[in-house]
Amino acid sequence: MNKIIKTDVLFIIVTTACVLLSCRVYRQNIMFRTDEQILIDSIQKADANHKKNYVIQKNDYISIKVYTNNGERIIDPDYELLKATGIQAGTLNRETPKYLVRDNGMVFLPMIGDIKLEGYTLRQADSILSEAYSKFYYNVYVITKFENKRVVVLGALGGKVLNLENENTNLIEVIAQYGGVSQESKAHNIRVIRGDLKNPQVTIIDLSTIEGMKKATLNVEPNDIIYIEPQRRILPQTIQDLSPIISLVLSILTFIALLTSLRK
Repeated sequence: MNKIIKTDVLFIIVTTACVLLSCRVYRQNIMFRTDEQILIDSIQKADANHKKNYVIQKNDYISIKVYTNNGERIIDPDYELLKATGIQAGTLNRETPKYLVRDNGMVFLPMIGDIKLEGYTLRQADSILSEAYSKFYYNVYVITKFENKRVVVLGALGGKVLNLENENTNLIEVIAQYGGVSQESKAHNIRVIRGDLKNPQVTIIDLSTIEGMKKATLNVEPNDIIYIEPQRRILPQTIQDLSPIISLVLSILTFIALLTSLRK
């Protein structure tokens, strides 16, 4: 009788330990927790520095397209200019090369060599390059684009690195490209992490209500980390996480019960 009681006590102790452990297990994949509440305007205070992220910086990659005759070929919908030269339109679908902005702020470009572009916006770079290439071509038209401006999105759908196609991309667009806010995600707990990762600026954005959206600064910047916290289903996920432990406990109890029955 005492052995049976001891077995029951052991079962209760192990079960209690599993329940207590589950309080931590079911939150094991939650990232970027904070010890104190982050004010929603923390990124709004940094918004004055928004423009500096869209000037050309060291280690940026940029692509450059140069056209003549003020870009006449760009608005050639029927390919009349190509037909006149005997070139097939399909033969021009080639990859646009990317150019690195080196540590000295210089970019080495075909024909013109080294030219300093660091610190300029894309529009300013277009003007500088148009002037540089005007030595070789008539009425030059230049289009410059960033090739490495991106954000990282993490959440229930996994992780994705998304390129910023333009300088006015907002959080809603980024989430849409990511795949939206799924049923396993918390729309009221979206964290935007910005700046130096050793001392980041963090804000919590609530997109579950219109009022929450109004209060938030939705412009994203290059290298932002956007984290959409997963919605945890406590009971099924706890059972799933603890299933190896539960199996082990049941095996031990079965073994103890078997030994007890053999000793009778």
